[in-house]
Amino acid sequence: MSKDIRIKRGLSLRLEGAAEKELVKAPRSKTYAIKPPDFHTVVPKMVVKEGAKLLAGDEIFYSKYTEEIRFTTPVSGVLKEIKRGDKRRILEIIIEADPENTYREFKKLDPAKADVKDVRELLLESGCGAFINQRPYDIVADPKDTPKAIFISAVTTAPLAADKGFIIKDKIAAFQAGIDALRKLTPGKVHLSVDDSSAEYLKGIQGVELHHVKGAHPAGNVGVQIHKLDPINRGERVWTVGVEDVAIIGNVFLTGEYRAERTVAVVGSEAENRKYYQTIIGANVADLIGQAAEGTRIISGDVFTGTQLSNNQYLGFFENELTLIPEGDNYRIFGWLPFTYNNIHSHSRTSLSWLFPNKKYTPTTNLNGEERALVVTGEMEEVLPMDIYPMQLIKACMAGDIEKMENLGIYEVAPEDFATVEYVNTSKIEIQEVIRLGLDLMITEVG
Repeated sequence: MSKDIRIKRGLSLRLEGAAEKELVKAPRSKTYAIKPPDFHTVVPKMVVKEGAKLLAGDEIFYSKYTEEIRFTTPVSGVLKEIKRGDKRRILEIIIEADPENTYREFKKLDPAKADVKDVRELLLESGCGAFINQRPYDIVADPKDTPKAIFISAVTTAPLAADKGFIIKDKIAAFQAGIDALRKLTPGKVHLSVDDSSAEYLKGIQGVELHHVKGAHPAGNVGVQIHKLDPINRGERVWTVGVEDVAIIGNVFLTGEYRAERTVAVVGSEAENRKYYQTIIGANVADLIGQAAEGTRIISGDVFTGTQLSNNQYLGFFENELTLIPEGDNYRIFGWLPFTYNNIHSHSRTSLSWLFPNKKYTPTTNLNGEERALVVTGEMEEVLPMDIYPMQLIKACMAGDIEKMENLGIYEVAPEDFATVEYVNTSKIEIQEVIRLGLDLMITEVG
């Protein structure tokens, strides 16, 4: 039986620069990149060298500590370069693409009829295991685990985020095949959360527990939905998969080919052509936006959780949006005075803009202040719709107190769940980073 979720606490941040509902094919990039840092805790072990000829779907590296997890190339071509950072850490694996893809052929399977072993083997062999994340810790799932449930969120609530209903509307058959495959991996339920947009296309999907979600951000976060529907206790595992990633998985079973297609919404006040682009995972940013103007921040992802890029870098593995906003390199005179600047968003109502709830804003990256002490204000609780104490959990993470972190709900959260908390918090502390470090400590000490 489905359960509707209504989120009362949260933050609806309206920004200028939404993408038009128009899908265009992006130019094919000359080079594509897979970035191992996109897969937190994965230490890559290369299986091919620079200069190797690759088919789309060929393995390029695997996880050092979980060898079953393989990572495959999204395009055919030649492995051009392996970029390394400090201590020879691999940062990017760049592939010079062929004019058209040539695919490695995998075995076709009917996931509804195949047994669990065959489904699991095809997922791992094709590299689709990289799309499955695990909670707690928000890391790539260990295929040796059996999750108690699988969660998929087709709900869009983040500012300017890509509409997941629009993304998936032409991929319903592949999405259903992906659901049939995922159902084999858990004895529990596959939960699918939808909003008004995605419900139109996904209401007929079979084999899922369907939930209709309404509310402000972070209602669309899968962590909030897990918290409301099937909370995680110590020792339990829940897996999560992105909407378009389910379709990629399903397509492998239907066609025997790893088609790593990605629909990307180019958004933001500084973006010239705000549309949805059909491209491939790891595409070059310049092929989507051209040359960004000076003073523009390019973000792979949304404004709350995305990663800063330069014009010659590559899209993140999981991202469905590319956001362009002004850099925050201007400073306001007497900016600390209330009601001085009334054209900016202010959750604490120090600007008169709160009188216009439907107003759209053009944000910058300026923090408007420096890091300061954490003070009890109640502002965090207003935007975090989970039954935890956010400030106490943040302090426990900063102190490295494992027992308190467990008692305060560290197993239920991911850094993205604290994005709105970080936005409204007057301390200017990088809270998502604090939560990530706390999770990393739990991985090391508890496992």
